[in-house]
Amino acid sequence: MLAALVKAGNYTHVLAPHSAVGKNLFPRLAALLDSQQVSDVMKIESEDTFVRPFYAGNAIATVKSSDAIKVLTIRPSAFEAAAAGDASAAVEDGQSGTEGEKRAEWVSEALTKSERPDLGSASRVVSGGRGLKNKENFDKIITPLADALGAAVGASRAAVDSGYADNSLQVGQTGKVVAPELYLAVGISGAIQHLAGMKDSKVIASINKMR
Repeated sequence: MLAALVKAGNYTHVLAPHSAVGKNLFPRLAALLDSQQVSDVMKIESEDTFVRPFYAGNAIATVKSSDAIKVLTIRPSAFEAAAAGDASAAVEDGQSGTEGEKRAEWVSEALTKSERPDLGSASRVVSGGRGLKNKENFDKIITPLADALGAAVGASRAAVDSGYADNSLQVGQTGKVVAPELYLAVGISGAIQHLAGMKDSKVIASINKMR
């Protein structure tokens, strides 16, 4: 459906957040459009030149795309939020036709609602890792601490894989990239994949061992 929309509108740039949805959908879109995707863009130099990290964020590359259609996923935390009321971009209704109906069927939608800040945009994040030992400790320590600080809850991949937290809370190279004012890591080893998702935080504090 997206490929049909892009072709019908003669669009030259197609963007999505570098989120779980963007990382799942846009490589397929790029293949259909015969374009080389540029992932996790941190800075836009010009209409065809972009800055992105690789090697888990240890190196930064400036890449130039010669494709007619640029397919990009954007790291939201690398860009300042737009000012409230700044709605200068035009919005157009796209005509998807019946492309989506051929391959997919809408079944249902289940949304998780929480009074805590959204992990991707929160100014404070409290993350737990495998050092918490089990889900009971994760819920007993991380959740009240996050609530007391008005923070979002995050988790390392090890904690998610062990069942301590939902995968929507994963921070890291294969999870969400965050850059809050305060990032508090509890029982997290500091693996390079995790650092890639939070090293741009303004203040990073950690509790290394849970006794």
